[in-house]
Amino acid sequence: MAESVIVIGGGLAGSECALQLADRGVDVTLVEQRPVASTAAHHTDGFAELVCSNSLKSTRHDSAAGLLKEELSKMGSKLISYAREAAVPAGGALAVDRKRFSDLVGEAISNTENIVVQRRVQTTLPEGPAVIAAGPLCGDELFSAIAEKVGGDSLSFYDAAAPIVDAQTLDRDVVFSQSRYDDKGVGDYLNCPMDKEEYDAFYDALIEAKRVVSKEFEQSDLFSACQPVEEVARTGRDSLRFGALKPVGLVDPRTGRRPWAAVQLRSENEANTAYNLVGFQTNLTWGEQKRVFRMIPGLENADFFRYGVMHRNSFVDAPRVLDKTFAIPDTSVRLAGQITGTEGYTEAIASGLLAALNTYADLRGLPMVSLPPTSAFGSLVAYATNPNTSPYQPMHVNFGLVPPIEGKRLKKRERYQAYADRASTDLDEYLASRRDLFPAASVE
Repeated sequence: MAESVIVIGGGLAGSECALQLADRGVDVTLVEQRPVASTAAHHTDGFAELVCSNSLKSTRHDSAAGLLKEELSKMGSKLISYAREAAVPAGGALAVDRKRFSDLVGEAISNTENIVVQRRVQTTLPEGPAVIAAGPLCGDELFSAIAEKVGGDSLSFYDAAAPIVDAQTLDRDVVFSQSRYDDKGVGDYLNCPMDKEEYDAFYDALIEAKRVVSKEFEQSDLFSACQPVEEVARTGRDSLRFGALKPVGLVDPRTGRRPWAAVQLRSENEANTAYNLVGFQTNLTWGEQKRVFRMIPGLENADFFRYGVMHRNSFVDAPRVLDKTFAIPDTSVRLAGQITGTEGYTEAIASGLLAALNTYADLRGLPMVSLPPTSAFGSLVAYATNPNTSPYQPMHVNFGLVPPIEGKRLKKRERYQAYADRASTDLDEYLASRRDLFPAASVE
């Protein structure tokens, strides 16, 4: 019986997968191509690098994103634990100091004796038990090898990252600290307030600015959760003001009134030396980003640690070309992470955990993991493996994927609370029934 597994990719899914397998006594060869070859989105050769936002979204029990984190913690996720250790203030969200988070994951991998790291480019399907967690920027040769093997159509979409600015270059006479609806002025976000004239001037400059990709995007090419800010703006003059720049719950201390619009900045690290422009994923040229984004009040002299970038992401048509465990049929190769179309940081971690569990079950001759579809995690897996899911598009975890609550019609917040409570009960029962896979599961 094989006792070793090859894991391709040192991102969120691959790192979680490698650590989970190693923790169960399996020898792991972890293949990561950086720094031998990099991508348009990566900036380091560190493990579990966060290439877009540094936020893993909500921690609320009655939100799908928060519930998924709770479920992963119960299942013993390594990376969720490191994320909490590297957390920076972000209101009700789990945001991390991305360098510290990557360092924690890297240290864990380096200190695990039965993980061997190989820095090289994988171009073919590996032999023997393997997990391919090469991410949405999977190399062309490896992705072609996967597409050829599965025999289905490969799909793709555009993804975008927001710029990061130097905190020391912000005008703190203009920029103020407050989370929405926080009247104490000590919120976890910085805010750049705009009056109507400033907003209109910024809007006009934004929609006319030069982009890296000159062709008009087809809507099918753009994943809705990562729409470039300029594309959102094109849908209407007030689209940003009622979206990422909504001023509701904010008070400009200079005027004592709510601004017309407000750009929010979220801290990138514990030292609060760098801030991410929330909702400002963009495809503008770097020169245009500097010109247009410096029109934002308080950012007139901002220095950019990183400009926004846009890149093409690839994923397979999972419901039709993979089995229920995300394995390529008739092989011992399993896929994990965003290459399967499960979109989002926490979802990638979950996918890596699931790949490890099912690969370990294969090695030990145990039943495969079958998470309750009422759980946040289980509902996402059900969506991504259901042949009736057509057309298949990248999906974040959300309560639209779970079975409805029978009986009395509930208001939205009550319904979400009921979804979360039901999910917790059902997952606890399942974990208790699978001590072969979860001997130390945290079940309340």
